Amino acid sequence: METLQLIKNKIILKWKTESGKWKTFNSPLSTFHSQGLKVVFTNGCFDILHRGHVEYLAKAADMGDVLVVGLNTDASVRRLKGKGRPINNEEARALVLASLSFVDAVVLFDEDTPLELIKAVHPDVLVKGADYKPEEIVGADFVTSYGGTVATIPLVEGYSTTKIITSNL
Repeated sequence: METLQLIKNKIILKWKTESGKWKTFNSPLSTFHSQGLKVVFTNGCFDILHRGHVEYLAKAADMGDVLVVGLNTDASVRRLKGKGRPINNEEARALVLASLSFVDAVVLFDEDTPLELIKAVHPDVLVKGADYKPEEIVGADFVTSYGGTVATIPLVEGYSTTKIITSNL
């Protein structure tokens, strides 16, 4: 199989049906747990992938066997970040994330928070940046309810998509 296709296979398209049930395409998510793998989940917009993102994601990957990244769709990013965002569309952002060797799956979600996706993934470890307190992390109560853990990772100082955008205006 060609490398680009291997990368694209890591991208899981997700959508909600009218009944509110989750449906997935080409999803390896169900096999991760059945294989006894420790699943780590994190999420974000990852609009302009930078050093801070890469270091954060690499550290998250080190917390388990499989790293699943929830990625806000374009509509979700616009609602959260405002007009003019995202800079890169969801297809481009998903492809760049999936190309990282330590990212095992990228799952797009359209909601403002990843709570329903977290419930579907059922991660062993939920990770966010240390700019969040563990009790403020969406899905933390759900993950800890079944014995999962919630972790934070210090951010790399000086790196943020907003800073990159504003410094280049």
